[in-house]
Amino acid sequence: MPPKTPRRTGAAARSQRASPDSGSAPPPVAARLEIGEAEFVALCDALRAPDGVRERAWKTYESLSAADGAPAYNKKKKETWGLCIFIVAIDLDEMTFTFTELLKSINISVCTFFQFLKEVDVNMDTVSTKVDSTVSRLKKKYDVLLALYHKFERTCGLIYLEQPSSELVFLTFNMFAGKVLQVEDDLVISFQLLLCVLDYFIKLSPPAMLKEPYSKDFMTVNGSQIDTDTKVIEVLCKEHDCNLDEVMPDFSIFFFEMEVLSKQYDELYRNNKDIDARLFLDHDETLQPDVIACSQLERTPIKTAMNNIQQLIMILNSATDKPSDTLIIYFNNCTVNPKDSILRRVETLGHIFKKKFAEAVGQGCAETGSQRYKLGVRLYYRVMESMLKSEEERLSVQNFSKLLNDNIFHTSLLACAVEVVMATYGRNASQSDGTSAETDLSFPWILSVFDLKAFDFYKVIESFIKAEPSLTREMIKHLERCEHRIMESLAWQSVSNAFKCYLSLCNNMVITLHNFIGKIEISCTVFFFYYRTFVLHLHAVFWGLL
Repeated sequence: MPPKTPRRTGAAARSQRASPDSGSAPPPVAARLEIGEAEFVALCDALRAPDGVRERAWKTYESLSAADGAPAYNKKKKETWGLCIFIVAIDLDEMTFTFTELLKSINISVCTFFQFLKEVDVNMDTVSTKVDSTVSRLKKKYDVLLALYHKFERTCGLIYLEQPSSELVFLTFNMFAGKVLQVEDDLVISFQLLLCVLDYFIKLSPPAMLKEPYSKDFMTVNGSQIDTDTKVIEVLCKEHDCNLDEVMPDFSIFFFEMEVLSKQYDELYRNNKDIDARLFLDHDETLQPDVIACSQLERTPIKTAMNNIQQLIMILNSATDKPSDTLIIYFNNCTVNPKDSILRRVETLGHIFKKKFAEAVGQGCAETGSQRYKLGVRLYYRVMESMLKSEEERLSVQNFSKLLNDNIFHTSLLACAVEVVMATYGRNASQSDGTSAETDLSFPWILSVFDLKAFDFYKVIESFIKAEPSLTREMIKHLERCEHRIMESLAWQSVSNAFKCYLSLCNNMVITLHNFIGKIEISCTVFFFYYRTFVLHLHAVFWGLL
């Protein structure tokens, strides 16, 4: 490991850069509106809040003071002021401070701030979806950074006999992730990037610093290691259950001189106005998790994510990237052989997926998109074969020409398979309870990529689940949530005439049955039996209209 570049760093330097009064902060404006109490004005000055934010933030605070929870807010005046400034600044698009600067100014941790906002939201009607979206992004980024930093500390302990310049390594990772990734809460890709950074620094480290197996099988030149192939990254991937094909980025765009790198990261962090990850290195109390977060951390989200991915890969290892011999027989039995159109569709959608994935995540991750699509294609062929076998047994037929030449069926089935892969990779640090976190790549992202209607996707989900018995409980729940989301909201985004008719019939049916049950003596069991039967018939009519 190269020695540290002489510079002014350490806890004192990081403390200074985290202060809202340091760095590039402009001098206080002379003519400011003196709104609110003196300490509120001082806080606004420290955060460089413009007049519009100050006025509205104070009014928001006054409305909170008049609410039921006023005594609690009066005890936490500074925290409440900071929260009001934060909310208003987001709504007005006038964020003049970073999230870390806000936390430092009101002396509160990330977890405490989020909890306090949740409590305030109960007594407040002004928390907008814009604020909710920003807070959700910050929560996810914090969860991922926290999990990655703890994994980073433990992994360094397994690699090095003596601790290297951890600040340089972690800073390099955060700079690289900020430059390469556009999706900040993708735990798997972020961890893969961390392995790449470790790979880079292991190769620069003197062998005497390294534990086995990292100290073996490398050539050394002038005391530094030069690997002749991909041995280091292979070992790292094996140790952490990662796919080697996905973990191969290029570091040539970076300068690893500490002072330059620190300035680059500082610029990136201030532009994003979010969390200063450098404070993890000092175990700064601002970024320390609370008891709940600690318990989540003990569940090792990275290990869980990697295990889920490995389980999926093991299932698909026996599958192929092309139709199996069994599928070819089914294709040949069709009146019109669908093989060529199926292969063309898979190839065309593959190009589209790779392009959209790179646009969403970052151009440096285009190959990662290819690897995920490849797994999706394998699952698609596997499920298709299972579905056809099941239908053959049920119907005693082998000619599925109409189904296998249906473009919407194939696009929907492939989208469902790719969604399972994406959801498996996309489970991040905040998903230890099995719920689906929103990311740029989460459902319904796949619908826009494949230009697919939500209802067409909906129609294959149940068959997909039945045809793939190896799906994990989490993936089944994920697909069921996709179903619910389609029925609750996505279906309304593009309402066909048939669906309008269906909704009208359902509405009239509910009104009729409600009036009916009030006029006759009938048990709830009998009522709901007839109700459910009628709904099922309505579904059948509706799907026939499509």
